[in-house]
Amino acid sequence: MSERSWKDALGDQVPADLGKEIDTWQGQIDLKKQGELGDKIFAETRLRRGVYGQRYDNGLRDDGTGQKPLEFPCGELKKGPDTVWDAPGMQRIKIPYGRVTAEQLDVMSDLAEEYSDKILHVTTRQDIQLHFVHIEDTVPMHRRLAACGITTREACGNSVRNVTACQFAGVCHSESFDVTPYADAITQFLLGHPDVQDFGRKFKIAFSGCHDEPCGLVTFHDLGATAKTKDGKRGFELVVGGGLGAVPVEARVLMDFCPEEELLPVSQAVCRVFARLGEKQSRARARIKFLVQKVGIEEFRKLVAEEREQLRPDPRWTDFLEDLRGPDEKPVRDAAPLPDEGPERFRQWAKTNLRPQSQEGYYVATLTLPLGDISSEQGWILADLARKYTGDSIRCTVEQNLAFRWLSGADALAFWEALDAIGLGDAGASTITDITSCPGTDTCKLGISASRGLAGELRKRLTVLQDELDPAVQPLRIKASGCFNSCGQHHVADLGFLGVSRNVGGRKVPHFNVVLGGQWTENAKSYGMVVGAVPSKNVPQAVLMITKKFVDEREEDESFQDFIKRVGKFEIRNLLKPITKPPSYEEDPSYYSDWGDPREYGIGDLGVGECAGEIVPFVEFGIQAAEQTLDEAQDLHDVGEHGKAASKAFRSMLTAAQALVRHLDHEVRDDADDIVKLFREHLHDTGLFNDPFAGGKFASYLFNAHSAGDETHWLGADLDAAHRLIDEARLFVEATHSAYGRIGETPNLTKLQSAATAAPAE
Repeated sequence: MSERSWKDALGDQVPADLGKEIDTWQGQIDLKKQGELGDKIFAETRLRRGVYGQRYDNGLRDDGTGQKPLEFPCGELKKGPDTVWDAPGMQRIKIPYGRVTAEQLDVMSDLAEEYSDKILHVTTRQDIQLHFVHIEDTVPMHRRLAACGITTREACGNSVRNVTACQFAGVCHSESFDVTPYADAITQFLLGHPDVQDFGRKFKIAFSGCHDEPCGLVTFHDLGATAKTKDGKRGFELVVGGGLGAVPVEARVLMDFCPEEELLPVSQAVCRVFARLGEKQSRARARIKFLVQKVGIEEFRKLVAEEREQLRPDPRWTDFLEDLRGPDEKPVRDAAPLPDEGPERFRQWAKTNLRPQSQEGYYVATLTLPLGDISSEQGWILADLARKYTGDSIRCTVEQNLAFRWLSGADALAFWEALDAIGLGDAGASTITDITSCPGTDTCKLGISASRGLAGELRKRLTVLQDELDPAVQPLRIKASGCFNSCGQHHVADLGFLGVSRNVGGRKVPHFNVVLGGQWTENAKSYGMVVGAVPSKNVPQAVLMITKKFVDEREEDESFQDFIKRVGKFEIRNLLKPITKPPSYEEDPSYYSDWGDPREYGIGDLGVGECAGEIVPFVEFGIQAAEQTLDEAQDLHDVGEHGKAASKAFRSMLTAAQALVRHLDHEVRDDADDIVKLFREHLHDTGLFNDPFAGGKFASYLFNAHSAGDETHWLGADLDAAHRLIDEARLFVEATHSAYGRIGETPNLTKLQSAATAAPAE
């Protein structure tokens, strides 16, 4: 059906304001086709509509089995004079606080079937994404979504992203109160608000009903709100300036208690301060966490308070408080206890996937979705199950699952049998087999390693071993990210994995950094740190080695985080040392391809040159020395020697930078000023060091550390400063690996400098 036909067919079903926005989007596409809208403006325009470019060079998507059986979706690429781009992209669908109705699930399943690869993907921000979508199809998609109450506006881009909230809000035993109406109110209030249109980067908001559970994850958000009562009055503890990304930062307390009537105006004031004072030129430092770090939390509080006083009153600040029901959600079946009998697989599922609600006789049923995916056919069946058993109470979760609320205990067995019939009856929600992963190299342009392929392989192996796993290992969380951006939230996992690459014998080998010490509970209370890198094909072995050591050596009821802290990362590195070096290509070529992708890893990007004599051993030795120094810094940090740790972290960056400068055949002294000067001149300013996706971010870590002072200056660093510098140094050294891989063994500077000036991928 044509776009005009869809517009006519939907008629009055599309709200007038959303319809006008979609008409504008169609007009912008037309202007782009006519060459009257520039690439830069159009890119931000489509991102604000949730339309992303995506990686499609492999044409296939891993289905979690370690293979890629799906044929290229959407048929032939649509090419011709009316095509805005020649390759399919991704449509992100904004799902505020994760709530989905049965009708909406039906519609999104229809869209996946008709316009995508028949897969709906649940993200870690409670969105739903459709991949391999042609831009010409997004307008009718947006109309059909709007007709069932969904907008994709500001799903991406420099905007307030999807507001997330606990999937148990309103039915949880431990919450202070239901945060759903407040999450809904702030979503509607800030959507399209003029005060949030001039950000330098994205802005993320999260709500939690309590401090102890992980569902809200407020600690790593730009603005986080945790429900709290004071003298019988509702309010929130507000935190600001958190974030994961390359260097994780824990949010700081903005207000210990913000009364409910002040939630929207204070949030508006925070957004205005960010829009006015946040970085606009350097995207690497354009998040609000850097503004909070720059001015300090006390000054930031003052700025927000002053901004709040200057705001003109808005009735929307408090109108929603007159009716705090939020979206209408009620059971469709009578409450009842769980059945006493049922097959063993059902009992196992009930143990891990059913959670009693605060309303007696009702349960939240969590569907563990492999890699966060369901098919369009599964989506239609799930919508029907919701209509029959739970009503419009589906919630996407931050662990890429679906939660069906208000399931009567009497219906639990029948509900599970229906799930099992469509392949979604597996147990293991919130256990070690329930693995979170970003898209990685499957569809993301920033992907370095195949995080989805790894997650699928780990899930398959651990599911086989599930009955043999020690009870202490069962609740551990595994999360994988394909690059440093932490979309898989690896920093807050018990066992986190971060995709990197290494050069071995002139070939690239996919690796993952092993991140340990993160804490998922208490709203992601603490962040882990890298202990070392292992080849991608050895990650499953690393998981078994680490968990075995934990089981064998833990003290009584010691938690995994306490265990890692007690034994120290040095001991874990020694444990993993036998599996950190891959065999040669001749011995085992499988190490030189990634999970789920039979092609040789990264061979198209490899600059092949003749042996450069002693230069190659030196640069590799220099980078290795930098890594060793960084490991020593981490060990010092673990034992409380934060100043010495920071000083060594700075030295590790200098060592890596010096190795690259010498690799380009420039004389450089051991003096920090000389290293930084020549690194800036020959690697940063020429673009040779800059990762095509990160720009100058990683080089800035060296420059900022150097501008703060020499190695003696860093001896005075406290815990937070040392932690941050170690994280930054780790990323800088990783970037050194990548730069060396791009430069090759024999640098061809003319060719490299020409490539470095090319526009980076989106």
